[in-house]
Amino acid sequence: MKKSILLACLFLISAVVTAQTKKWSLQECVEYALENNISIKQSALDVEAADIDRSDAIGNFLPSLNAQINASSNGGLSINPTNNRFESTRFTSLSAGASTNLTLFDGLRNLRQLQRSKLSKLASQYSLELMKDDIALFVANSYLQVLFNKQNLEVLRSQNEVTQKQLDRTQDLVDAGVLPKGDLLEIQATAASEQQRIIVAENNIQVSLISLAQLLLIKDYQNFDIVEAEYNVVGDEILENTPYELIEKAKEERYEIKIAQEQKKIAEKDVEISKGAYLPTLSAFYNYNTRYSDNDAFNRNFNTQIYENDGTSYGLQLNIPVLNGFATRNQVKRNLINVERANYRLEQAELDLEANVYQAYVDAQGALKAYEAAVLALEAQDQAYEYATERFNVGLTNAFDFSQVKLRLENAQTELLRTKYDYIFKLKVIELYFGIPVTDLKF
Repeated sequence: MKKSILLACLFLISAVVTAQTKKWSLQECVEYALENNISIKQSALDVEAADIDRSDAIGNFLPSLNAQINASSNGGLSINPTNNRFESTRFTSLSAGASTNLTLFDGLRNLRQLQRSKLSKLASQYSLELMKDDIALFVANSYLQVLFNKQNLEVLRSQNEVTQKQLDRTQDLVDAGVLPKGDLLEIQATAASEQQRIIVAENNIQVSLISLAQLLLIKDYQNFDIVEAEYNVVGDEILENTPYELIEKAKEERYEIKIAQEQKKIAEKDVEISKGAYLPTLSAFYNYNTRYSDNDAFNRNFNTQIYENDGTSYGLQLNIPVLNGFATRNQVKRNLINVERANYRLEQAELDLEANVYQAYVDAQGALKAYEAAVLALEAQDQAYEYATERFNVGLTNAFDFSQVKLRLENAQTELLRTKYDYIFKLKVIELYFGIPVTDLKF
């Protein structure tokens, strides 16, 4: 029994530790956000609402069916429903009936309403996909920011380790009278400054992790962390396309344009629906009713009364609009204005997309140049640092000049990380504009 309890406790502790030490990959973060983000859930509800509207439109083609039952107790002078005579007595009566109505023609409004509901659902689906793309980009950008902060901290710590070794060596040389005490003070100041930058870098990591967790709706900030994987630049072949090729592809693939196109179709369909009110409406109807009274003059039983007292009516009803205070005409005019607005929105969406794609292309090209320049700068700073180290070790460079070279190396390493992740992110933006699904983005 004790052994079982011990095993259970060990299993529970292991599960808790595993849960606390889980580290999230970029793909996991994106997938989790797509499933749990509130904005995406709201867009999904819009799709469900569009499904309901479509069901309403289908229901308009079906006949209506209604039934009614009326039971009453009468006293004094009342009409007996079975013989339509006034009787001064108490009796109980029952009446029941059913009616159905079917629209045969309504100016094609029901048909066009169904078509409109399909367009509306498609627009809602496009909006949902656009929201997924936006959220995925937000998550990727936040994730890469955490990675940059983590790797920047590694750079600072690595450089601080070198500084600590130099500090120990300089202390020995100062004690031996080889170097002046000023060199030791300079390196001590450098070490203190590096420690400050490490503290700031650690804080930046926590802030960026909290921002990412909030985007994912994860409340356990303390135990949230990501996989510290190395992300390389991939997918840069997409920049082999010209900006104009990217723009044309984006117009075919991007949801912003598709949404505007569907909204224009919806506005045009609203015009057709409103024009249908000019036309007559033809409907068919059928009614059935029967009645029963416990004071029947012919002493008929319940079944006989229900059978013999029934009645039916059926026919066609034609409603012809003549004058309704210009309501139909004004509604048509309003919908025509909405069509013009939809045209302008589509035109604006295309212009915005062209500008955004071109800007994204320019940004990606600029990020590439910055990244390449950072690579060259780091190579130069590495060489300068090696040269300065050799001179410092033989006493040809003072501590202040050496610390400045070392600081420039740290800045070059940080700049390489920043430009690298900035370039990776801007490539992902181009890929989305090119129509690559968010789940297929290359990292």
